[in-house]
Amino acid sequence: MACDEGFSCRFMLMKPEDVSFLNLLIYILFSDIFEERTRQPADSTAASDESFGYRKLVFKSILLQKFLVRVAKPLECFGSSIEFCLNLLSSNDNLFSLIHNAIHGKLVIPDKTSQNFFSIIGNIDQRENLDSNIKPGDPRYNAALSMMASKLSYENKARIEHTVTQLWKMQFLGFYEYWNDFQEKSTTQAFMMRDKSEDHDTIVVAFRGTLPFDVAAWCSDFDISWYRIPKVGKVHGGFMKALGLQKSAGFPKDMIEEEEGRVKRNRPSPLAYYDIREKLRELLGQNDKAKYVLTGHSLGGALAILFLAGLTLHEEKFLLERLEGVYTFGQPRVGDEKFGEFMKKEIIENDHTRYFRFVYCNDIVPRLPYDYKPLMFKHFGTCLHSDRHYKVKIADDEPSKYYFSRRKAITMRINSVLELIRSFTIAYTKGPEFKEGKLMRLLRVIGLVIPGLAAHSPQDYINTTRLASKEVFLPPKNSSQKNPIIGG
Repeated sequence: MACDEGFSCRFMLMKPEDVSFLNLLIYILFSDIFEERTRQPADSTAASDESFGYRKLVFKSILLQKFLVRVAKPLECFGSSIEFCLNLLSSNDNLFSLIHNAIHGKLVIPDKTSQNFFSIIGNIDQRENLDSNIKPGDPRYNAALSMMASKLSYENKARIEHTVTQLWKMQFLGFYEYWNDFQEKSTTQAFMMRDKSEDHDTIVVAFRGTLPFDVAAWCSDFDISWYRIPKVGKVHGGFMKALGLQKSAGFPKDMIEEEEGRVKRNRPSPLAYYDIREKLRELLGQNDKAKYVLTGHSLGGALAILFLAGLTLHEEKFLLERLEGVYTFGQPRVGDEKFGEFMKKEIIENDHTRYFRFVYCNDIVPRLPYDYKPLMFKHFGTCLHSDRHYKVKIADDEPSKYYFSRRKAITMRINSVLELIRSFTIAYTKGPEFKEGKLMRLLRVIGLVIPGLAAHSPQDYINTTRLASKEVFLPPKNSSQKNPIIGG
């Protein structure tokens, strides 16, 4: 990859498909398999980049990706089977009705592309309607709408369009699948909608997170390749590939056609960053008062904040000025400390963007990738951390940022037990709309073994945005800062 002013002069790129297990063993011992290309003199971080600890992380990452690729088809078939069974049961009301319908030839077979088909995420939390108590003008409104949109992004196009237009009474702008140059298939999904009334016009861009059995998305999550952008810092390679990193050109301001030899090759679908950016330019150009919001859960949250990073890097002033906020939920780390400092400086001093990074309790994903030597991925911006009572505190970072701490193992499991107990009582203490289904309770049981797994579910993030105090979203009193919720 050429070193250009638009992207990276130094990077570490993983290609799991090109490496054998033997080569991995040689790499972890001698560090001579993966090529780190540079046109700059080695700096002080180079040694840590090639330390044994770092090579061990690379070894684990590539081994895991190779394993995921090997089990991709059976895993996806297993996931599809679970989804089909769940929808078969709901389409026929219950187990007894299903048996009755099967005997009498009236069995309802679910259609995976229909508006009545729910993903596994949709089955875990079956809430579809927005909270009627949170209306435009309420400080919680954008956060609550963003989280519901983030959850909805896991569904198929028909389901999303039906929910947006029929239940939310908003304008559905489109459902999109985007190409990943490095995995050579469409891996990224997003949808856009418009929340418009007499007093506001907001476009919502919701990036889909990682589905439980989506191997391509899991590979993006576990790909700890990185790119060092001059004056910006290190950025997570797997997430950048999903957003729209170009295989032969990096991340220039404008998309460049791929070439094989001297033959231009058309991508089957566009790249997310460039396509969404153009769509926003066109939509915002139709109304001078229109704003837009970026949001996503899990991987979707990483893509949302990196989309803002791309706009900042490419000095997209028009789009930066019209951005109303970025709302991420259970977002993993996306860059190093220098990247965070760059983003905080650009956002606070120039754009005043409202960046809300929600972390629920012991959610494992915001604690990844690791924030310790030699990887040093770090969060930036204010963390809105919720405990199991859905009380939100504003902090520089989430508590217990080192998830795999032996000291916290016992307390996290105790918390998981209390969350399981709460699943049976929350409908009585908070209201019937907070009732948890059997799948969510099963996830809570699994959380007793793997604390933080159930905490990553959209269920708790929706509860947080609905139950958090309005004060959390208000600017501090006597503050002259336009939009202080950014941190740093």
